[in-house]
Amino acid sequence: MTTAARRPAPGDADAVRLRPVLDPATARRLARSAATAEGAGPRTEEIAGWLDARRAAHRFQVERIPFARLDGWSFQEGSGNLVHRSGRFFTVEGLRVTTASGPFRQWHQPVIKQPEIGILGIVVKEFDGVLHLLMQAKMEPGNRNLLQLSPTVQATRSNYTKAHRGAGVRYVEYFTDRSRTRVLADVLQSEHGSWFYRKSNRNMIVEALDDVPSHDDFCWLTLGQVGALLRRDNVVNMDARTVLACAPFAGGESAALHSETELLSWFTAERSRHDVTAERVALAGLPGWRRDAWSIAHEDDRYFRVVAVSARADSREVTGWTQPLFEPRGTGVTAFLTRRIGGVPHLLAHARVEGGFADTVELGPTVQYTPSNYDHLPARPPFLDTVLAADPARIRYEAVHSEEGGRFLNAESRYLFVEADEAQAPLEAPPGYLWATAGQLTGLLRHNHYLNVQARTLLSCLTSGTVAL
Repeated sequence: MTTAARRPAPGDADAVRLRPVLDPATARRLARSAATAEGAGPRTEEIAGWLDARRAAHRFQVERIPFARLDGWSFQEGSGNLVHRSGRFFTVEGLRVTTASGPFRQWHQPVIKQPEIGILGIVVKEFDGVLHLLMQAKMEPGNRNLLQLSPTVQATRSNYTKAHRGAGVRYVEYFTDRSRTRVLADVLQSEHGSWFYRKSNRNMIVEALDDVPSHDDFCWLTLGQVGALLRRDNVVNMDARTVLACAPFAGGESAALHSETELLSWFTAERSRHDVTAERVALAGLPGWRRDAWSIAHEDDRYFRVVAVSARADSREVTGWTQPLFEPRGTGVTAFLTRRIGGVPHLLAHARVEGGFADTVELGPTVQYTPSNYDHLPARPPFLDTVLAADPARIRYEAVHSEEGGRFLNAESRYLFVEADEAQAPLEAPPGYLWATAGQLTGLLRHNHYLNVQARTLLSCLTSGTVAL
């Protein structure tokens, strides 16, 4: 009598095949893509011409308008909040922030409240053994050059559920139907805490299991090609950068100045010690802000303005619309100071308080300021002048990138990695700052709300192979 092979009984936990907790193969595949300078799609040198061709293929137009010409938007009676008649999309409200530290202990400002969680997602697929990313030529009304490289899908829930009654979002099914893809990254990340109130988006990278239909407004690029384009001003948009930062990163460091436990303990202490109160208030009569027919502006003409635009884009789900936008007053400066410590590159991270964060504090770059906003103050922010006066020989990376073009008008920041020495950035960092490796920081991006969107932009330059520290 033979004994039949034992089959696992239902609920037999001992017979279940376990999987690795982390998948090092994904990081290796992405690293190979980052090291591939040209791929199966257009050559990198052809992308500028391809974007020009897509710009010429569609009609794009953005015009400033007075608030009275907003279609479907109005200032709510009583609160004065700027709302859409559908009750969807977003609202512009007032915010009162109180904190126990920093040069500003209390302030009021307009803020964008957009509670729905959107999808920022990139579809990837192998060609000739190399992962390629499906990138979109997408128009955003706030971008200075309108058209930039964007994720495969960049859509709010109102967009992909067709609250605007427009066309469907192309390729969204790869992110909503899990049978089509294998997930490589999927995490909630914050948006600009200075201008959004507790806004998060789902950052996703998925690998297509079958053929992906082509479209003229999309192209396949290697991660190395996208990294090369990150060296150019205003080519890769903010939403693409934040998704790229969340890619599994083969940091390769075996040691660091601080252990992971020490890093997490320090960050937990930073969140615990900052007492921040952010309260939504009426936009009408907001202290320090004045509204006229064309804008809501600070009485000192600093920080930003709320304005209105009329937009047309034949390539969008809705071809014509009006909306409010936030317009900053000045170009931002955003930088990580870097040092080799024990031969290992480290970045100086800053625990930043921003009024719109869900958890009061997130890790940001060493410097993240609009210099003109501090010209009237007696003291300058830490490390700002170090970055502004940096010897060009110490600048490892520099490019101007647009911020979120769907909500901000002509919002740009100068992004840098700057090598520092002991005199400029001591190993014993001041309160609120800590040295960490790129691998430690990108490791935190597997979790929600640890690194802000500006830090993620700079880290995308490392995950894509753009910068070698």
